[in-house]
Amino acid sequence: MKRRLYHLVLGLAVLVTAGCGKNFLNVEVQGQSNPSNDPQLAVDLVNGVYSSLIYIDPGGGWNTDTHGISFVAATNIRSDDADKGSFAGDQPEIADLDNFTETPANTFVAALWNGYYAGISRANNALAAILTAPMDTATKTELRAEVRFIRGYYYFNLVRFFGGVPIVLSVPSGPRQAISDPSLVTRASDSDVYNKAIIPDLQFALQHLPLKSAQVVGRITRGAAETLLAKVYLYEKNWTQALALTQDVINSNQYQLVPDYSTIWRQVGDNDAESIFEIETGGYGNTDAGIPLYSEMQGPRNKGGVWNNPNFNDPTGDLGWGFCTPTQDLVNDYEPGDLREAATIITINPNPLAPSGDTLWDGFVIPNINGTQSAFYNYKAYHSERKDGIETFFGNRDRKIKNVHLLRYAEVLLINAEAANELMQPSVALADLDQVRNRAGLPNSTAGTQSDLRMAIWHERRVELAMEHDRFFDIVRQGRAAQVMQGVGKNFVAGKNELLPIPATQIALSGGKLLQNPGY
Repeated sequence: MKRRLYHLVLGLAVLVTAGCGKNFLNVEVQGQSNPSNDPQLAVDLVNGVYSSLIYIDPGGGWNTDTHGISFVAATNIRSDDADKGSFAGDQPEIADLDNFTETPANTFVAALWNGYYAGISRANNALAAILTAPMDTATKTELRAEVRFIRGYYYFNLVRFFGGVPIVLSVPSGPRQAISDPSLVTRASDSDVYNKAIIPDLQFALQHLPLKSAQVVGRITRGAAETLLAKVYLYEKNWTQALALTQDVINSNQYQLVPDYSTIWRQVGDNDAESIFEIETGGYGNTDAGIPLYSEMQGPRNKGGVWNNPNFNDPTGDLGWGFCTPTQDLVNDYEPGDLREAATIITINPNPLAPSGDTLWDGFVIPNINGTQSAFYNYKAYHSERKDGIETFFGNRDRKIKNVHLLRYAEVLLINAEAANELMQPSVALADLDQVRNRAGLPNSTAGTQSDLRMAIWHERRVELAMEHDRFFDIVRQGRAAQVMQGVGKNFVAGKNELLPIPATQIALSGGKLLQNPGY
């Protein structure tokens, strides 16, 4: 039976593939390809799930976003790692996220909801197509595992952003099911999202995916599934499972810390020995095909001075919009001699009479404080525009080819350390912690008690993973978000601002079945 695409909101802003009734409209065109007779169609749908990590709407990242400007705002900017940046009147709704004054009408919050459910819809359609595709069972199983990993990752982000959300694990049969099935438009509990969506998807993935050494570069691996599942168990405080899974990743000998931390954030560091799961970007048809605005929005912003970099494509123009600027609080958290600070933060020369600010790794020279909007910028988002092509760049700053590293081996060690410490295995925890510290040029930790070691691990997570979209989620799961955010002067309300509001449009489209988070 031919399947048709309905542009249907369902209170979830997703596309559903609807099976139509048996009538003359549904007779297949003779010779037309469909998932049942053309395996490439199923493969294309799987590739579409991967591409949803980059963007859903090729026209931009404003209305449907998974890892663009809305993601940056709701993770880094909302934390104590970064401020909104740019100038005061630029994008006031991002300022609301930064200051915890966002409302259910915030368009950046709505874009996250739309983007993740659109990605989940792609995953569900791909899973349905794989079932009928003419391919061998092993290939089907591996493709399903890749898709289920991404779907599990999307639900993990949704539950961390919004709390309990509707669980949609199959393609609705059409508009009537969407109207008649309340589960599609009502919120499941946090526990159900973890136990019915996230954990089963990731368990299936780790059971059926190959190791990194046996997988095509850029595709999901067993190590990625184990690491993400371990991270889920970290949030669930299931220390035994978190320890066992990360220990398996360590024992697999598939990963190691790269010697030079700073190289991770350049194209030379893409899919390196430390990489476990990253968003793969690239060029297509001699044009850039990266995450919309990811690099440009976070690049240093010219305040009227001249860049004066003749060896670069646009030496006198703005390098970026100046959003997501690291905070002084983050700068202060680095220990003296920590090599990660210089690799994470572009630091502008505070002397207004100085000829220039910071010289970046590729030779690009940033103006001094008189020439830029802020004193600090996110180095991990930087992408070179050198004319000699030191990094691939076709000229589209909106879509720079910048992979985003979501899971790294350093985090495996830190999860293993945290779980080991909670299970009263301090020697294991210290060994893990010291590997991460030593790579950063720091001595072994002197933490003694379990409490001291816990705080040392939490501190290490902050400086190791700074500006990598984890900090806000970390302080929430640690139960100290209010303490931390109020400590840096934010209007954080305990019991409210741990979560984003459910978008007002989605509540209206559900006929009031979606319930709002407390305080909004």
